[in-house]
Amino acid sequence: MNPRFLNIINSDKPVVVDFYAEWCEPCKQVPSILKEVKSELRRNVKILKVDVDKNPLIVSRYQVQSIPTVIVFKNGKPCWTGVGLRPAHEIKSVLLEHINV
Repeated sequence: MNPRFLNIINSDKPVVVDFYAEWCEPCKQVPSILKEVKSELRRNVKILKVDVDKNPLIVSRYQVQSIPTVIVFKNGKPCWTGVGLRPAHEIKSVLLEHINV
């Protein structure tokens, strides 16, 4: 598996991973949702995009079967998965549970 990916998700801050594909129309809406989340939580969260067509090992490892899918990782472990378009408030709520205060 990609060592850079593993290094990023092993953060003690929550990491939001956006699984997408260039050809997926709903996937094109996710960046604006995550931008809203990031603007509110700033440095307390990291965001990473993973193209499912270019990263089949990561997709297989985390059993991504539909896109868009957003997985929140903390300390290298998935702690929440959202399949389909998820609203910013839902993702933010999940992240707030995992931010070290």
